[in-house]
Amino acid sequence: MTEIEPSAPRRHPRYQAYGLAVLGGVLYFLGWAGFGFWPLAFLCLVPLWAALELGLERSWRHSLMVGWSYGTVMCAGGYHWLVEFLDVFSGYGLAASALFWFLFSAYLGFNFAIYGLLYRALRRRGWSTSTIAVPILLLIEWLYPSLFPTYLANSIQQRTIMVQIADFGGPLLVTALMALVNLSFYEASRWARRDRSMPKLIWWLTAMSLFITTIYGAVRIRQVEAEMKAAPALRLGIVQVNMGIFEKRTEAVEGHRRHLEQSHQLEDMEDLDLIVWPESAYIGGLPRELPVRADRVRRDLKTPILFGGVSSEYLEGERKIYNTVFLIDEEGLIQSTYDKTYLLMFGEYLPFGDLIPILYELSPNSGRFTPGSHVRPLTLGPWRISTPVCYEDVLARFTRKMVREADPHVLINLTNDAWFGDTQEPWIHLVLSQFRAIEHRRYMVRATNSGISAVIDPLGRIVAQTGVLTRENLRYDVEMLEGKTLYGRFGDWPGWIGLGAILWMLIRRRGAER
Repeated sequence: MTEIEPSAPRRHPRYQAYGLAVLGGVLYFLGWAGFGFWPLAFLCLVPLWAALELGLERSWRHSLMVGWSYGTVMCAGGYHWLVEFLDVFSGYGLAASALFWFLFSAYLGFNFAIYGLLYRALRRRGWSTSTIAVPILLLIEWLYPSLFPTYLANSIQQRTIMVQIADFGGPLLVTALMALVNLSFYEASRWARRDRSMPKLIWWLTAMSLFITTIYGAVRIRQVEAEMKAAPALRLGIVQVNMGIFEKRTEAVEGHRRHLEQSHQLEDMEDLDLIVWPESAYIGGLPRELPVRADRVRRDLKTPILFGGVSSEYLEGERKIYNTVFLIDEEGLIQSTYDKTYLLMFGEYLPFGDLIPILYELSPNSGRFTPGSHVRPLTLGPWRISTPVCYEDVLARFTRKMVREADPHVLINLTNDAWFGDTQEPWIHLVLSQFRAIEHRRYMVRATNSGISAVIDPLGRIVAQTGVLTRENLRYDVEMLEGKTLYGRFGDWPGWIGLGAILWMLIRRRGAER
């Protein structure tokens, strides 16, 4: 892939690079989950590469700041709902909440500052944009520490045929495909400006990748649908009572009454195998010693119930509180539980709160939960059920660990998105969870307090759902599947390839700087 050399280096005004970076960040979050203008995701990296190219003759600080500007704009737009969440539930006020949102966006967006530095380093070692652009993106998506993992792949979750490759290489493989399309547009723009020769190889690779992805998707859809038809089904009912966060605390009796009332409605319709209540459905507190009778929870209901609640114990004189999932069997006994492992910052704990206790006085609405220590499944007869709680279902590596250890027949996520009110967050949460169904070819069932409750089939399609801030029930027969996927076995192997490629290119210089 030869490139046309410029006659002499030119120094472009800084505002051009920063303007392109901001434009690219806007395209990214508008195309991402939430806003959902997904075609923009196939163009959003083009301005970033153009901006970084304009600054190659400047210092490394310039490349860092250009990349950071791109990332900060991207995250600020994608996570704008954090301002309302923090204002309502942290107790810090609107100004402080907006400041934290900006700082948090800057932290998340620093992954593209790293992108800018690596891009500059490799370009100055003689490697072309076509060679380095995709591996660096895979690396930062894979390794950058983030409370809410962000994949470019989340932009096209609704394009069912294109995302089936996630059972082969996870969301990183889908990101690689999308980045390759971006690269084709970028190289086409350079060719149109006569900055390089016709990028035939990039176009060919992109076309072949899209063709193979489409064929693979079509074949896997037919195969998985056949497996679903042949599998036994679990008759499932989901209860969504739509109570606010503070209502659930101050009106616990009313919350329990609603769950019982709506469960009776489901039982009156037909016989069910399981009724699912959401996270924090029962906050009366239950003992951790098992087995334990749960008559005060289920009352006169006959169907097994999976629900979220609170459990506690004293360890070394200190009370520990857990966000726990309980399963009541047909005999009215709780014999298996799961404690949430990844706690929600500001909602379930405060960063540095144990070291600086006054922080909890400043933020009285924040909890002080203890994380769980295992990912064992809950069992219902012959069925194994894994229950990621709240945003654990958006964590690809954590869910993979859970599936590898538990080998579940179904994934059931219990969550309470009432924390976020009438924002885009419930919709974003739903989209991000869809990949877990494809990665492991299991149903992902989501039971939420205020929406969106949903059933996602093993192809990542939403086959049933409720609204947001609505009180309603959901009924669906869920096929209980078995088997392992390549992603389940080998994990994020595209990230390892990206890391290896970057290390090799950092060691080996290729020709003169260009």
